[in-house]
Amino acid sequence: MADKTAKPAAAPDDSPKDVRPIDVPVDLDGVDRRILGLLHADARIPNNALAEAVGIAPSTCHGRVRRLTDLGVIRGFYTDIDPVAVGMPLQAMISVSLQSHARGKIRSFIAQIRRRRQVMDVYFLAGADDFLLHVAARDTQDLRSFVVENLNADADVAGTQTSLIFEHLRGAAPI
Repeated sequence: MADKTAKPAAAPDDSPKDVRPIDVPVDLDGVDRRILGLLHADARIPNNALAEAVGIAPSTCHGRVRRLTDLGVIRGFYTDIDPVAVGMPLQAMISVSLQSHARGKIRSFIAQIRRRRQVMDVYFLAGADDFLLHVAARDTQDLRSFVVENLNADADVAGTQTSLIFEHLRGAAPI
């Protein structure tokens, strides 16, 4: 029987770009910051409208967006899918602690857990917990099944703590 919780395997080039080390900031001027702010508000804004809003030529704007993407400042353009609209109205944050002997399996855990359809985001942490998972589920039974089958059944997982999300509000752009 096929695993109904697994996402299709991502092609090697579909993986997210590595996060820039925090000690290597990119030199951004006011125009770059305005471009980033507008793209954060609406990633689908046409280049001509973006250029006009920032006050530069469309070709210059296109070049700046390409540069910001090439430098890793813009890590991607994503579709923000409403979990409720696709039948996954229950959201939760799950803290996960690995067994101390499982530290060498961190990359394996990340690769495995990211394939689960319920997992929206994975955060690798410093502190008492090793990971924070943002998940969506059909209902409490679906959430319970996810935790039991994918986390509690894993011998490398020392423990979990689940917190339900009442509302998700998008924050400001970090610029």
